[in-house]
Amino acid sequence: MVATGEPGSAEESSIIISIIIIICASDGVGQVALYVFTEAGDLSSFFKMSVFGPVVKIHPVVLASICDSYERRNEGASRVIGTLLGTIDKHSIEVTNCFSVPHNESEDEVAVDMEFAKNMYELHKRVSPTEVIIGWYATGFDITEHSVLIHEYYSREASNPIHLTVDSALQSGKMNIRAYVSAQMGVPGKTVGVMFTPLTVKYVYYDTERIGVDLLQRTRVTPSRTKGLTSDLSQVAGSAARVQDMLTTVLAYIEDVLSGKVTADNSVGRFLMDLVNKVPTISAEDFENMLNSNINDLLMVTYLSNLTQAQIALNEKLVLL
Repeated sequence: MVATGEPGSAEESSIIISIIIIICASDGVGQVALYVFTEAGDLSSFFKMSVFGPVVKIHPVVLASICDSYERRNEGASRVIGTLLGTIDKHSIEVTNCFSVPHNESEDEVAVDMEFAKNMYELHKRVSPTEVIIGWYATGFDITEHSVLIHEYYSREASNPIHLTVDSALQSGKMNIRAYVSAQMGVPGKTVGVMFTPLTVKYVYYDTERIGVDLLQRTRVTPSRTKGLTSDLSQVAGSAARVQDMLTTVLAYIEDVLSGKVTADNSVGRFLMDLVNKVPTISAEDFENMLNSNINDLLMVTYLSNLTQAQIALNEKLVLL
């Protein structure tokens, strides 16, 4: 099943909607863009306004999947689209997964493989039943008239879906990531418009995702753009070195404040007080014993895992004889 649509004829696209919007913001949210499309798909107005809405939280695996689908796009395709999956609560929308959806678009029409999108979602529900359709994404910098037609389909699959744009081609010099929600507007009985208002975007991650992000960050400084995984002991050593560097920075700041070189900051003092209160009262000898015990446990687990791998490899060799 394929859905197609046309933005409209030249006569329809000449329709202009005159709109005056006055919104007072008292909490300093800031100025954001507002896109207004006519029913024919014409970009009729562009405003600056303050917007209120849920916060969109995006996980790194979503951005990696979008970039991967863009790199693997069909020849001649200018952009890729896909379905966003995640969870919704009262104040935020968390995007935890996504998948691309085949589509074709030209200047006159757009076609989306809806059957493929439904089948993929059914397969995802078997693995992650808590993830629901929360919107869709598209690579590119701007919202086009075709986006209105695609958004209309996702409006039937989810209540008030979000639209995520990812500038994977770096048209603005960096990968701009924006999220929008739409709303119907216009005069009753006349031309109906669609208004896209931006939302606040934040980046969150699980602990397992942080490992992958840190590994990708280290590939920037290598000429081959490749980096292997480090051992458990190397990770412990790296974490200890980072903690030591942070403690050195904190101690240098405290000494500068006590000597009068730097003006004391009350907020920093409160953070340091909270940090000190969280440290358990324990003697140096007990702490050393506890640390050595944990290290011994880690070494034992590492030894057993290596022994298991060697046993499995030996068994595979014996089976082949």
